[in-house]
Amino acid sequence: MFAARTPLRATDVVIRVAIAGLALATGYIHLTLGGLLFTLNAIGYFTAAAAVLVPLALAVRFRWVVRLGLIGYAATTIIAWAIQGPYFQLAYIAKGIEVALIVLVAVDFARMDGNPIAVVKREMGALAALVTRRDGAAGANA
Repeated sequence: MFAARTPLRATDVVIRVAIAGLALATGYIHLTLGGLLFTLNAIGYFTAAAAVLVPLALAVRFRWVVRLGLIGYAATTIIAWAIQGPYFQLAYIAKGIEVALIVLVAVDFARMDGNPIAVVKREMGALAALVTRRDGAAGANA
């Protein structure tokens, strides 16, 4: 059920640290802007940075979800900014950091997990097998 632990190469560590650094940088920028929306955005980036690095077995097993979530989070932040602004110099820096973050997370995903569609299909198959096994066990006990 849990992924086998594979040793990380030096490049894997560098990429993960860079991802966490970029997430912390854009989180810090959003935190300095004040306001509830920016503060919540910062907390989201801080949480994502921790989730990328934490070595817990459950986090390692579902790191692909963290990666896809971080890509979606950064993309949503960029789209929301493009729709409503504000358009000032620091915002452009934050968006550049977020684009770099998306690229690095996509590289990390490709290196560690492969094709995202294949990963989602595999996990859905594993979930279906788990549910079927539980239904079969419950029916045998009845």
